[in-house]
Amino acid sequence: MIYSSIRDNHAHGSVGDFLKEHLTADSSVSIVSAYFTLFAYQQLKDKLDNIEELRFLFGEPTFIKAIDPDNAHTRAFKIEDDSLVIATEKIIHQKAVARQCSQWLRDKAQIRSMVKPNFLHGKLYHITQASGIEKAIAGSSNFTVNGLGLGGSKNIELNLVIDSDRDRKELKHWFDELWHDKTGLVEDVKAQVLNYLEQLYRENSPEFIYFKTLYHISVSIWMSKIKRDC
Repeated sequence: MIYSSIRDNHAHGSVGDFLKEHLTADSSVSIVSAYFTLFAYQQLKDKLDNIEELRFLFGEPTFIKAIDPDNAHTRAFKIEDDSLVIATEKIIHQKAVARQCSQWLRDKAQIRSMVKPNFLHGKLYHITQASGIEKAIAGSSNFTVNGLGLGGSKNIELNLVIDSDRDRKELKHWFDELWHDKTGLVEDVKAQVLNYLEQLYRENSPEFIYFKTLYHISVSIWMSKIKRDC
């Protein structure tokens, strides 16, 4: 059997499996990614809940949009055969995951973001285990279910496992330089991220839910009528 350093979520193993293997208890984790999704956290929850700390650096300043669950989980209202289907199970599930993820981030994470868009394209996952052993993988995979190769529609990515101690240390140094940048490249966004997640799981009054449901029903029926008329 030929062992490869490539992790492409296809013929050469997945980034998600790499993380599952090396995220040990009390690890310190540094991640650079353009996206962070709730359901990627859920896929790795058993491992991530036991780490010591996370430093997450968004490569794009549009981090609020990037926290949305993966596309397959976001649509709550749809028209099928002129009948409105309200996917309440998905809504309830999303709320539970958002609450768990929010508490985890509050306890474990520091979160920063690049200020300038389209400026940082690299993706990095660096792990320092409690024993001091370092593991790292770098390439194209974002922190999403499909980006990590953990979903039903796995992205074909190109990542390399870093197997040199020197290279792992250099990558960690590269991350640290960005993380501690004093020239205005990065900003702390933890409060904004937690505020956004709170909106996903916050309990609303029955009146608010009633009127919001009516609004979505009206919009869905209206859009369906337009499609039929066209």
